[in-house]
Amino acid sequence: MLVSVFLALFLPCAGMSAVFLVYICLLCYAANNDENQPELPEPPVKAGQTKGLSPSDLEKLPKVTGKDLVLAGDCAVCLDEIESDQPARMVPGCNHGFHLECADAWLSKNPICPVCRAAIGPELFNPPEIDPC
Repeated sequence: MLVSVFLALFLPCAGMSAVFLVYICLLCYAANNDENQPELPEPPVKAGQTKGLSPSDLEKLPKVTGKDLVLAGDCAVCLDEIESDQPARMVPGCNHGFHLECADAWLSKNPICPVCRAAIGPELFNPPEIDPC
């Protein structure tokens, strides 16, 4: 009986110890292999990736207050309400409005409207002159 108690306690402990030692060896092997590997090069930049608007282009976009916005009272960038006295920026063409800081942060990285994805191109900054004749 004493032998069966000994085996019932010893065998599970020995088995778990063996599994633990194998795990530690695998961790050491993986750590040594990571140190010997060269660093991966940076992934290439997508060809279709565009840059946002410049600060001078952002200044050309209309600034209004929250009460002057035509469409919606919520900023689609930060999802917060645009108060009537807060400065806002309106995207020409689609007339969607956003907090001034939110719009500038978004448009400096993406030259499209955050709501409708309308492109904000150079034609919106330099409208064609109409001859009064």
